[in-house]
Amino acid sequence: MAPAGPEGRTDAELIAAWRVGDEGAAADLVRRHTAAVARFLAAAGAGDDLDDLVQETFFRAFRRIKSFRGDATFRTWVMAIGSNALKDVQRTRKRRVVVSIDDHEIPDDAADPHGEAVGRELERRMRAAVETLTRLQRDVFLMRAQQGASYEEIAAVLGTTPGAARVHYHHAVKRLKEVLDP
Repeated sequence: MAPAGPEGRTDAELIAAWRVGDEGAAADLVRRHTAAVARFLAAAGAGDDLDDLVQETFFRAFRRIKSFRGDATFRTWVMAIGSNALKDVQRTRKRRVVVSIDDHEIPDDAADPHGEAVGRELERRMRAAVETLTRLQRDVFLMRAQQGASYEEIAAVLGTTPGAARVHYHHAVKRLKEVLDP
């Protein structure tokens, strides 16, 4: 059993207090043991992951606090949890393939002036073609193609029938194809 800390409670007393809802008891346990756990993990090779591992260690410990039987000290038990967390990180690192972006040239899609010019021209032509449609054809086409509205929804909004909306859409698509593919 760990000696009483400056606040006078032992680890066992703090664990018992935390189990009945004393949040401050958990904070006291973390404060009491963080430095020792951090030193242990640093010596075990935690490296840049040290802060995350210390946090993960205490997270796992408090999630499993019911399994703490007191056979070892709380500190020893928490360090065993930290050791397992470190092993998990190291196992993940071994499986992870790290590719340096410095070794590879990443293509910049925006650096394709030809593609941008073609896209702008197509957009201009499409806008012009849509302007050639009748008002009803344009509204039906935009509601269907741009908004994904059903023919029933289009008919309700435009005051027509779903069948008429289908016909207007069909004529709009046919007209756009004629204008865009001369």
